[in-house]
Amino acid sequence: MSVGLLDHFNIRTKKLGETVRFYEEVLELKQGDRPNFRFPGAWMYSEGQPVVHLVDISQTSEQQKPDSGVVHHIAFASRGFCGMKERLQSMSLPFDVREVPGVDVWQIFVTDPNGVVIELNYDTAKEGLTQRA
Repeated sequence: MSVGLLDHFNIRTKKLGETVRFYEEVLELKQGDRPNFRFPGAWMYSEGQPVVHLVDISQTSEQQKPDSGVVHHIAFASRGFCGMKERLQSMSLPFDVREVPGVDVWQIFVTDPNGVVIELNYDTAKEGLTQRA
């Protein structure tokens, strides 16, 4: 038996439009097909897979959570470290860059409009990175 790989994560938001724009403009995910649920939302795709599911709770009495609760962050294996740093700087979005000790991985942490922390992991060898970010 195996649990398998993470399929997607779900965000319940009162900021659907702003959240869709963040994932499209910052992370370059694409809004795509979504089943005809009885509630509004969006599915955001990366490499053909719907990895972020958004549920619009703006027309409900459900309260918007201020962050990702007990889940600290969501991580993506990413490509284009320098390009992402430049994009975040040009958008004046706060972010943090870290090196993973003893591993050839650099990380970028950025927060979405709902307070969900997104971790982007970059393999330094595949990125051609040889010096401190």
